[in-house]
Amino acid sequence: MAKEKPLLSIQNVKKVFKTRDGELEALGDVSFDVHPGEFVSIVGPSGCGKTTILKIVAGLLAKSAGVIHVDEKQFDPTRDVGFVFQAASLLPWRSVLDNVLLPIEILRMDKAAMKTKAAELLGLVGLRDFEDSYPNELSGGMQQRVSIARALIHDPKLLLMDEPFGALDALTRAHMQESLMEIQNELGNTVIMITHDVDEAVLLSDRIVMMTNGPAATIGEILDIKLERPRNRVELADSAEYNHYRAAVLKFLYERQRNPESNDSSSTPDDAESAGEDRLLHVVKGTEAA
Repeated sequence: MAKEKPLLSIQNVKKVFKTRDGELEALGDVSFDVHPGEFVSIVGPSGCGKTTILKIVAGLLAKSAGVIHVDEKQFDPTRDVGFVFQAASLLPWRSVLDNVLLPIEILRMDKAAMKTKAAELLGLVGLRDFEDSYPNELSGGMQQRVSIARALIHDPKLLLMDEPFGALDALTRAHMQESLMEIQNELGNTVIMITHDVDEAVLLSDRIVMMTNGPAATIGEILDIKLERPRNRVELADSAEYNHYRAAVLKFLYERQRNPESNDSSSTPDDAESAGEDRLLHVVKGTEAA
């Protein structure tokens, strides 16, 4: 039987940042595919370029070399990608419903026609009764639920998530993981998520992409997670298969960080990534001004 064609294909992608001391190769020849409906997590030591990969796919950073295809075509990241940042980044002067509808305005789609869908997405993320609330009236977990609904409103082909639950307490994080599994089961989304939480990666993923140390970071190993869905975290806690996958990720991360001199401490790549996020916020503000 022929293998299913990938939705996303990242081929030989590199990223070089210009620094005061010359060029710094943050990513060195990264290649992997993501198939429709697949949940892929990216893990690796700090500074290995995980966020750089996501922002290149999202069009927030320019790649230095390589090719990215979606559905075997070069794609429009504005329409084809939904992005959930580490912080919810909601606009405080807009209601929950209007925050969810923001991408519709940026893409100049019919806002009135999309209100019903926005309400449905808020119901899916557990915020059906909070359409008229404002961000300062919500908890951190609720704000991140709004940002997930916002990222899904325009039916993106890819949902990109950059440590979306990293700032949440352990119990809220567990609830958000359960919600994300339910959302993906309901909508069949294709998801790429960055996480530093090994248990989160194993629980949620179909595959885990493990990055080597930077600079010139690349893919060290890709681990297939063959756990049946739906997944129950309580039952998996005693699963030998689950713990095997968990140990494999921990072993990889530990061995890659045994030599601390291989890690680059320059802040320049992180600064460049932040600039990409700033550019997105400028787009948002420009839409508001219009």
